[in-house]
Amino acid sequence: MTAVCSSKVEALPIIERFADPAKAARFLRRGFAGISSYPDERRTYPEGTVGAQVIGYAGVDDTGLGGLELAYNASLAGRAGSQTVVRDPSGRVLEVLHSRAPQEGADLFTSLDHTIQAQAEQVLRNTVREWRAKDGTAIVLDPTTGTILAMAQTPVYNDNDTPEVPTADQTNRAVTDTYEPGSTFKLVTITGALSEGLVTPATRFTLPYELRYGPCYQCTVHDADARPTETLSVAQILSQSSNVGAVTIAKMLGSQALQDWIEKFGFGSPTGIDYPGESGGFVLPLAQWSETTIGNVPIGQGISVTPIQMASVYAAVANGGVWIQPHLVERVGSRAPQAWRHRRLMSPVVDAEVKTMLTGVVADPGATGNEAKIPGYSVAGKTGTAQVSDGHGYSTTDYTASFVGMVPASSPRLVVLVKVDDPRGAIYGGTVAAPAFQKIVSWAVPYLGINPCPAPCPASADNSVTASTP
Repeated sequence: MTAVCSSKVEALPIIERFADPAKAARFLRRGFAGISSYPDERRTYPEGTVGAQVIGYAGVDDTGLGGLELAYNASLAGRAGSQTVVRDPSGRVLEVLHSRAPQEGADLFTSLDHTIQAQAEQVLRNTVREWRAKDGTAIVLDPTTGTILAMAQTPVYNDNDTPEVPTADQTNRAVTDTYEPGSTFKLVTITGALSEGLVTPATRFTLPYELRYGPCYQCTVHDADARPTETLSVAQILSQSSNVGAVTIAKMLGSQALQDWIEKFGFGSPTGIDYPGESGGFVLPLAQWSETTIGNVPIGQGISVTPIQMASVYAAVANGGVWIQPHLVERVGSRAPQAWRHRRLMSPVVDAEVKTMLTGVVADPGATGNEAKIPGYSVAGKTGTAQVSDGHGYSTTDYTASFVGMVPASSPRLVVLVKVDDPRGAIYGGTVAAPAFQKIVSWAVPYLGINPCPAPCPASADNSVTASTP
């Protein structure tokens, strides 16, 4: 209820908008001259914290100011009615020349599943609390359609309290914020080499613990754990997340081809998700590559991506090598808002090879993703651990831990990405993020009626040696 200084609401000042009805009624009973009230509408969000950053909010005039409320404001708002009239000098209407009836706004139906969204948010809260992390982000999507079933983060807030919430906390980090992905990016390096015919999953390399490169070989890259010189297959390089192996393969591929594959995968450009403020991430132009770039970009350093970019790329692997534009809205009114783009990223043959190798990341003894295992289901995925850049170099205390995977690996129905910023007590994606992935998926598969894979689950890639970087 709104108290105003006249029945001519639009012309005179408002004393208080959305006043408490009981208090306003007591005030009006005092009979102050020229004071009246009228009913008004106010947007409310019955789900409160669930999906708050995705839904966004509308202002007091019901105009979308953030999130999907902003992105689809024109469709939600409808259109006001209007009249063109002729009046006499006293203001009386003599003739109506034109009249247009108001048009109600359309209902918007999102792809978010409330129950999966709430569960993902709870898992993130527990994970961030357990590891005393700064924040966490999770995405759950259907790789066959590009629809997003959950886009969760923590800390959260109640959408009904948005005007009092700091703007930074309202950010949907899955879409707007970038991070250096670390080893989850090795997928690009290895897929490029497979697609160019330079290697097969069984190709073997003799790899030292540390590799020197750059001007006068002054730069070094090494694996996470000290080890003797070993011979590893491409499949083992991926499952054990060997930095030395990934850089060795990238040097075979070459800078130009690696850059081409980075662009083909869509990094450096927005996905086009139907959400405002999407970042395209950062990819260093090839003309600015130095002799040291080939030692960091192939392992996910010196490049920044968004969670939705990374999730959509792994969804393409899950979808037979075909990328589908990710989206949050199923329909506006009775119609889909647009036709979602498709493009092939890799051949079906290479896709099958990559999927098998990613299964080994989770299934093989000593691989980095063992904590993502789900009894009865085959899981394929990749861990990531990346130092956080402070603008002058890399922090020795702050890391981004991530895991992105798909289930069932033989015919994926779900892709889930989990990213945790600045965990304490452990830093590795396999330790911090993979268990969160496991909890989200273990809950979602029975809820969605996704059956376990037939026994035995698909075999993993050939791995027998343990090594390196989570």
